[in-house]
Amino acid sequence: MSMKTSDFFVQRLKAWGVTRIYGYPGDGINGVLGAIQRANEKGDGIEFIQVRHEEMAAFMAAGHAKFTGELGVCLSTGGPGATHLLTGLYDAKMDHAPVLAIAGQAEVTARGASYQQEMNLDRVFADVANFVQEAAAPAQVRHLIDRGVRIAKAQNGVAVVIVPKDIQDEPWEAPKHLHGFTHSGPGYQRPKVVPYEADLQRAAEVLNAGKKVAILIGAGARGAAVEVVQAANVLAAGVAKALLGKDVLPDDAPFVTGSIGLLGTKPSWELMQNCDTLLMIGSGFPWTEFLPEEGKARAVQIDIDPAMLGLRYPCEVNLHGDAAETLRALLPLLEHKEDRSWQEEIAVQVRDWWKVMEDRAHAPANPVNPQRVVWEMSPQLPDNAIVTSDSGSCANWFARDYRVKQGQRATLSGGLACMGAAVPYAIAAKFAHPDRPVVALVGDGAMQMNNMAELITIQKYWQQWSDPRLIVCVFNNQDLNQVTWEQRVMEGNARFEATQQLPDVRYAQFAESLGLQGIFVDNPDELEDAWRRALSADRPVVLEVKTDPEVAPLPPHITFKQAKAFMSSMAKGDRGAAQIISDTASQLLHKKK
Repeated sequence: MSMKTSDFFVQRLKAWGVTRIYGYPGDGINGVLGAIQRANEKGDGIEFIQVRHEEMAAFMAAGHAKFTGELGVCLSTGGPGATHLLTGLYDAKMDHAPVLAIAGQAEVTARGASYQQEMNLDRVFADVANFVQEAAAPAQVRHLIDRGVRIAKAQNGVAVVIVPKDIQDEPWEAPKHLHGFTHSGPGYQRPKVVPYEADLQRAAEVLNAGKKVAILIGAGARGAAVEVVQAANVLAAGVAKALLGKDVLPDDAPFVTGSIGLLGTKPSWELMQNCDTLLMIGSGFPWTEFLPEEGKARAVQIDIDPAMLGLRYPCEVNLHGDAAETLRALLPLLEHKEDRSWQEEIAVQVRDWWKVMEDRAHAPANPVNPQRVVWEMSPQLPDNAIVTSDSGSCANWFARDYRVKQGQRATLSGGLACMGAAVPYAIAAKFAHPDRPVVALVGDGAMQMNNMAELITIQKYWQQWSDPRLIVCVFNNQDLNQVTWEQRVMEGNARFEATQQLPDVRYAQFAESLGLQGIFVDNPDELEDAWRRALSADRPVVLEVKTDPEVAPLPPHITFKQAKAFMSSMAKGDRGAAQIISDTASQLLHKKK
């Protein structure tokens, strides 16, 4: 029997090193699924992970790319299956994660006939994808895969290959050696990208002239941790971290000020407000109000993506290059600063800030202070743990109260800031690193939106993992909490119960109904032991904590406008205004229970 085009499709993915695909079946992609099945029967296939929803498949592909640096791959049928992929693909696009999406389509012979599930998917994916093409003939499939994968890997972006049903089942026909055909091949090696010596020298002159140097790192600095530390030591600098760069450096380094921005720390705020020189490395951190005021600091930026250079802050020198390679070339040109008072002052601020965080975590709450959930988790995590966070108020505690250690990995949906990413990220982390414990920090809004269903995916696959520990920690406060605080602080409105109130769901009991372990906590004194039990369990765990929704996720710097809006919302009769003001005062005074 001749090879089908779908069989060649799978072989070509294997040639590119693809070993796992996250997806959901459907008749529009059945030809490719059949080819995966046939390849697996021969012992030379690709692992297929069946998710509950195509959006989760795209999130898992993005998570795979983030936690491995390799291409993540997701698959769907055409029509609604394909459109379901979009949110997860936008997450990959905005966080520069290389992902290939494979989508089915109606038959070529029916295209243009308003056929069932027929959509112009190339137009649908045009904004999210660096490369998107629909196959019209078997001979075209080869270069679509080769070019799509190469572009996704080289540009750290999204590629989409759409394969109509009839093309999948047609006999494979290699491109002919004739006009009108093209002959492509697999393979891509990332080049060494380093700026010219003259540009490095100009950057060094700016940095050497600074007396108070601040460094901001993002996910693009991953792989350059040693060089960042060397630069900080030579320049006597402090280092702030954008959220996607949280795990690039551990938080026990005295000059590391932690996260920056609304979810950031006071030392990071002070670092940016008082520096005279800024070095940005691999970061597209969006909120410029948390960077030095324009004109108050000289700046140098390093980024592998030239589109990000000079975008957030006007820089005297923009260096297009890989973070590690560029820093290695730059370091010999930097002068060791004898005056260490700036860095020493930063270390004092950092030490004092962690004491404030400890006290805030132990401030009274009703019933459990959400900050303490993460505070108690942090010291118990093994050095090889992986932590994911959802968007929402839990991201505040992930950003501030989680003290990342050397060797740990952590991420969340950064540029898109999408609800529902934490659990699929965690599942992808377990498949990529089955020997490492994984924790997902999730709000109850995200659990109800789409993450509860993925507990079924965990139940389906967990016994394949050499280390079964995957902990989904749910902050159950019956409130869409981050938006509630945005209503109060940004709009000056009282909490709108019609939009904010969530049903009370027994997440731990749901986990137990699936055969997982459930732990419920509504007493802060039980948290330490609950984390110990979860981290020593013989199966995945849902740790449900009944947290206080009135603990404010205080920004590192409160403006007069924000304070005025907050008090205005309280004056409008917000639910439990007296409790909120009391809890906020308790945080600000950081008194222990």
